[in-house]
Amino acid sequence: MQRDTRLARLLHILIHMQLRGGATTSKTIALMLHTNPVVVRRTMAALRESGYVKSTGGPGGGWALACDLNDLTVRDVYQAIGHTAPFAIGPATDNRACPVEAAVNRHINEALSSAENTLLQLIGEKRLSEIARDVTSSKVVQND
Repeated sequence: MQRDTRLARLLHILIHMQLRGGATTSKTIALMLHTNPVVVRRTMAALRESGYVKSTGGPGGGWALACDLNDLTVRDVYQAIGHTAPFAIGPATDNRACPVEAAVNRHINEALSSAENTLLQLIGEKRLSEIARDVTSSKVVQND
């Protein structure tokens, strides 16, 4: 099963942008993430629509932070990219009339709901500025 890495990749980009003075190009981001600039532009669009970054086209254009990372949480980025479900497991729908399936699904859904609420609470408390400070204090800033 392939995992959705958009959140981790966008956090990576935003923190690099902060550490590099707040702006960078799609080409530079593509090199960091081992992808191509078209994928970067498509992925960054969600952050632009949420007002977290702004873009400029043409020569010398690229992406710039449009907010302070102190004001941005991991949850904000998570919500900007529009996840449908944070976990890969889910209820079965093989036989909706089966009382066993219904009971199993009810318990799975309760657990998933509780886990999702906990996850959202935890990532809502984590500011991107904290992650950036963690990087700079450990002195592991590298050019990816």
